[in-house]
Amino acid sequence: MHYETITYEVSDNICVVTLNRPDVMNALDTQMRAEITQAVRQGGKEARVVVLTGAGGRAFCSGQDLGDRANAANLDLERVLRDEYEPMLKAIYECPVPTICAVNGAAAGAGANLALAADVVIATESAAFIQAFTRIGLIPDAGGSYYLPRQMGMAKAMGAALFADKISARQADDWGMIYEAVADDGFEAHWRKRAAHLANGPTAAYNALKQAIRGSFDNTLDEQLALEAQLQGKCGQTRDFKEGVVAFLEKRPANYEGR
Repeated sequence: MHYETITYEVSDNICVVTLNRPDVMNALDTQMRAEITQAVRQGGKEARVVVLTGAGGRAFCSGQDLGDRANAANLDLERVLRDEYEPMLKAIYECPVPTICAVNGAAAGAGANLALAADVVIATESAAFIQAFTRIGLIPDAGGSYYLPRQMGMAKAMGAALFADKISARQADDWGMIYEAVADDGFEAHWRKRAAHLANGPTAAYNALKQAIRGSFDNTLDEQLALEAQLQGKCGQTRDFKEGVVAFLEKRPANYEGR
């Protein structure tokens, strides 16, 4: 597929999807949302890890592209969220391989919550997250009302949403909003190393791991133990499990194939 608002590359089992509208701080328009959706689905089939990042350095993503301010009030936001955001967010959530968001600048509004949809968020120390919605009379969307309380806790989530404060990457790391904030110098090398680790790992186990952790929020202990047993049984039948055991006994790195 030819992409115009993003770039798409696959190398060494790593798919990198780069938001590429730096002139508008990688704001999300209809075409970009559709292209991200397609690219993540494609990457989930062609690679063993999918990375989302932004071009330009100023911003990872500044959120919804409101375009002409005079027409902003006429947006049918319910339709846009249902028909355009929901498929994009579900493509990331349902991706069969691990997803990483490498936040290399400001992540505001829907851009912040696009990042939080990934399995792992790694940000530069100079990056920031802003739930900017109340600044224009809206509520957090693009999954924000789902991810924020789960990752930050109710108190921090409510404050971040109400005040629309700028949250530094270091704060986000300390609050559990993201996985890690790292120095700007060497940032790309760092996330590529993280991505390579996952790309060379036991892919089927990663998929099962995501199912187990996500399921825990709605399950009783008995239900979660049953889910663990079921998923672990499937993992135990994989080639990667057998290879992992042999490699452990032979005291050598495992050669996982993702099956």
